Amino acid sequence: MGTSRRRTFLKDGLLAAGLGWFGGRGGRPALTAAPSGQSGELAVAAPPFKLGLVTYNLAKDWDLATIIENCSMTGFEGVEMRTTHKHGVEISLGKAQRAEVRQRFADSPVRLVSLGTTCEFESPDVALVAKNLEETRRWCELAEDLRCLGVKVRPNGFPKGVPQEATLEQIGRALAKCGDAARDHGVEIWLEVHGQGTELPPNIHRIMEVANHPSVGICWNSNDTDVVNGSVRPSFDLLKPWLRSCHINELWRTESPWHTTAGLRPAKGAPGFPNWEKPYPWHELFGLFRSAGYDRYTFAEIPESCEPIRLMHYYRALWEYHAG
Repeated sequence: MGTSRRRTFLKDGLLAAGLGWFGGRGGRPALTAAPSGQSGELAVAAPPFKLGLVTYNLAKDWDLATIIENCSMTGFEGVEMRTTHKHGVEISLGKAQRAEVRQRFADSPVRLVSLGTTCEFESPDVALVAKNLEETRRWCELAEDLRCLGVKVRPNGFPKGVPQEATLEQIGRALAKCGDAARDHGVEIWLEVHGQGTELPPNIHRIMEVANHPSVGICWNSNDTDVVNGSVRPSFDLLKPWLRSCHINELWRTESPWHTTAGLRPAKGAPGFPNWEKPYPWHELFGLFRSAGYDRYTFAEIPESCEPIRLMHYYRALWEYHAG
């Protein structure tokens, strides 16, 4: 075999091996031809899902104009507005104010995707649950007016002295009522995988079984409790039928490809955030999103920073690394 043919043979063989690895069981996406003008290179297909931002807590002190400007500048394509923050997107807004908010996003490259509430339904206090149900209905009304996809609610742990199964069923029944309100307003309810004990995927699964409503789904929350023997696949498979939204957090929190200790040590979370006890397999998660055809948003839920634009640029780059 001549030198030229040998080089071609080796190149084709290595390329075939590479394509097999990237498109195989490891969860890597297939490689595609590079864009025009980059002859001879291969590129990973862009993920179907997008990067977004939860205003909790990086943007909690930003007004509406700042949120839109900063997200536009750094490639964050959608936003979830958490209640009580400076942006002022609340159920108290009047008709004209709602129209103004809707128009400001319509005139920008950033989509107002969802409204993040603190509505909860696990309390043994019947009146409190009813109050939260009514508030959720009002959030659904606001979401419709603002052309949002969804309203995020959450479980927040188990009340003392109440059997856990009874609490899970109570939350599920409440969510079914929320689902009716969401359906009436053309939006969805997203249950955040949240709360001590309630965040365990089997418990969220049970809640969703009880709710059994087409307008109710889950918001994946990227918790340590998702990870089983280094993998999120078992938890993902359990909750995949209801996947509607996703919160992501510290993307540095992953095992090093060179098996160093980087990202392996437990880390204390910022105020309002959990402590991280172990690495999180972001690349696997994003690969599972690809395979499931998830085409919505992965919302960064990260602490505030004195250099927010710099942080957001780095975050976008790291997100692209894990999603590729």
